[in-house]
Amino acid sequence: MKAIVQTGYGAPERVLGLADIPRPRVAADAVLIRVKATSVNTPDWIAVAGVPYVLRLQSGLRGPSTPVRGTDVAGVVAEVGRDVTDLRAGDEVFGSLWGDGRLMHAHGTFAELTVAPVSEVMPKPAGLSFEEAGAAGMSGLTALLMMRDAAGVVPGTRVLINGASGGVGTFAVQIAKTLGAEVTGVCSTHNVELVRSLGADHVIDYTEQDFTRGAARYDVILDNVLNHPPAATARALAPSGILIPNSVGNTGGMLAGLPRMVRARFMRSVDVRFQSCVVNRENLAALAALLESGQVRVVIDRTYPLDDAPAAVAHMLGHHAAGNVVITV
Repeated sequence: MKAIVQTGYGAPERVLGLADIPRPRVAADAVLIRVKATSVNTPDWIAVAGVPYVLRLQSGLRGPSTPVRGTDVAGVVAEVGRDVTDLRAGDEVFGSLWGDGRLMHAHGTFAELTVAPVSEVMPKPAGLSFEEAGAAGMSGLTALLMMRDAAGVVPGTRVLINGASGGVGTFAVQIAKTLGAEVTGVCSTHNVELVRSLGADHVIDYTEQDFTRGAARYDVILDNVLNHPPAATARALAPSGILIPNSVGNTGGMLAGLPRMVRARFMRSVDVRFQSCVVNRENLAALAALLESGQVRVVIDRTYPLDDAPAAVAHMLGHHAAGNVVITV
């Protein structure tokens, strides 16, 4: 089968290429999926770039031990494991292979076929295209869990989302609104209208205004960019406010954001909460319900064919994608 294979670390165009690899075997509790669409997420470009270098101690010093990237998936079940009872060949499914939280996965989704644990996929919402479903998994679940669980957003909560036009940010704006929040989105001039169209009550153009120096105060700040020291970001919090630094959807660059993530973790005077992307049937069902209801839509920046996946990863590395970057197979 065809797949995008990573041969080393560095620029995507140099280390990623189309190759023939063996068809993956299906475990008893898994399904083989014929991939129709997937997307590029922060863990994918981190794994390709190989930074910070300490990550290579786990993934492989000279090159990745598992060569196929990709976590999100939308496609058609081609084969089911012997213990799978609620899916069958021909079913359309979506999900994300992030259940164990690893950067490197035995079976990535930048391929014609992938194997997924049955707990990490479920039937695709009928109203969603494969491209939309393939972009929903990690970004949508991360935003849902951060707004619903980590922040505990309720009607009237004042939420600021820094990086509101990114993959996680576009979902977070919409999900916070469904929970009744008053939402302020921070983005570039180019994306102001996009963020406003998603339901944001207020939009701050960061090229004209620094929210950390403004007078407004917020009950929750979701920081997808980490472009300010955490102490500066915390100044915009109301008393007893919650700061959520987002490493999974970080759009500001891993090398810049990692030290700020560490500093935020050790802040004592601020309620800092971290939330990982937990992929399971319950969370996928909650996300699917929002998507089927029409209250939340998937924002797609660009779509690339599988053989152009290196360009898709390079586009994400530029940190300017508005919404999600999709790869079709």
